[in-house]
Amino acid sequence: MRCELFFKTASELSSLLDSGELRSVELMQSIIDRTQAIESRVGAFIDFDADEALREASESDKRRESGEARGPLDGIPVGIKNILAIRGRKLTCASKILEDFVSPYDATTVTKLREAGAILWGSLNMDEFAMGSSTEHSAFKQTANPWNLDCTPGGSSGGSGAAVASGQAPVALGTDTGGSIRQPASLCGIVGLKPTYGRVSRYGLAAFASSLDQIGPMARSVEDAALLLQVIAGHDHYDSTSLDKPVPNYRDALKAKGPWKLGVPKEYFGEGLSDEVRAKVEQAIAYYKSEGCEIVDISLPHADLAVPVYYIIAPAEASSNLARYDGVRYTKRSFKTRDAIDMFFKSREEGFGQEVKRRIILGTHVLSSGYYDAYYLRAQKVRSLIRHDFMQAFNEVDAVITPTAPTPAFKRGEKTDDPLLMYLNDIYTISANLAGLPAISVPCGLSSDNLPIGFQLMGKPLEEGSLLAIAHHFEQAHDFKSMHPSL
Repeated sequence: MRCELFFKTASELSSLLDSGELRSVELMQSIIDRTQAIESRVGAFIDFDADEALREASESDKRRESGEARGPLDGIPVGIKNILAIRGRKLTCASKILEDFVSPYDATTVTKLREAGAILWGSLNMDEFAMGSSTEHSAFKQTANPWNLDCTPGGSSGGSGAAVASGQAPVALGTDTGGSIRQPASLCGIVGLKPTYGRVSRYGLAAFASSLDQIGPMARSVEDAALLLQVIAGHDHYDSTSLDKPVPNYRDALKAKGPWKLGVPKEYFGEGLSDEVRAKVEQAIAYYKSEGCEIVDISLPHADLAVPVYYIIAPAEASSNLARYDGVRYTKRSFKTRDAIDMFFKSREEGFGQEVKRRIILGTHVLSSGYYDAYYLRAQKVRSLIRHDFMQAFNEVDAVITPTAPTPAFKRGEKTDDPLLMYLNDIYTISANLAGLPAISVPCGLSSDNLPIGFQLMGKPLEEGSLLAIAHHFEQAHDFKSMHPSL
């Protein structure tokens, strides 16, 4: 059975643990063996501690034997994107500037996972400081797409996507600033959910863009995404942006049958969308229609401004947030310097990668005197218009359905020399972050090159349960969660 364990869903594994057919130590050893067999080719992890994971698994088995299991995640390995603080482990954000930094505390999401009995399995690779769409901007390694090792897994949560898709973790946490959960989920053939802004605490998340960042689940099934969200969601007094709202039962929400009213925005099906992605997403829309859902053509008139607005606001916030990495306190320091000013410049020059530098420079520029009103302030005004467009649409529909990414996974190195081309990978996902909305990516088929394709559902604030139900309805009929790479 061990050879089959690493591709089972977390929900299936939880049932096996509950019944006594499986022990957590056996499950963990299967995951370790799988990781050791393929990790050199995939590159999903920055690091992992097999001995510690087995110790945590043994503790979980003892809890189950004594009737004290802490819930469905008890004894389940969860991969953690290396931008979330784990006490006593390196927190690098895939950057040389934090190469030796060890976190003295746990992120709130990590604390909640510990309390739920989950095994904290490894630190997953990412684009440096979550700035990227391909996981090619890590300071330590590139991550490959398990479906085709010559292709990217997407980003910035590419390590999380690749780990789940390849059987190196049943579920994982990612972060999403402009699509960094949903885009790699689509390219890796898994489910990725970005919750409503404030639904999940950001305490212990190394900030990229504070008004956009959100932590969320990446999983093999919609049910697993619901299971993980149930654990990590909720108010946190350590995070002033955390919403003090009740957390519904997300697994119960899956039982909703619809029919639903789904909006199809014309702006998301224009130039730049590959024919294969268009066809698969249209097939998904046709399925919902066959199930009695009303499909409504809608317009989101400011959608074409989402990318330029995002690439003003996000770099501006990054410039501010990353100013703390100065070589003085806890980050990499250059010692071959003449004075303090020289030390500051050289430490940042040596510590940050090219993409991070590019965004810091851009962000500093738009915040500078004489440009603030022309760029940053205007971008914030357009951001309000984008949110207004969605709120108007939600007066008519229950959710909006779109492609997640314009193409299937692309070749590594294909877009690294053209930042603007790379940025367009997030053209369909950015709006949800700007508007603070929940959004989920769900697999809907394979391309002619056997690469996964996903579609996206965006919903009303705090309506994650409804999105999960709509996505689950599709998944139950198509069962793409049984698709696995041949790696």
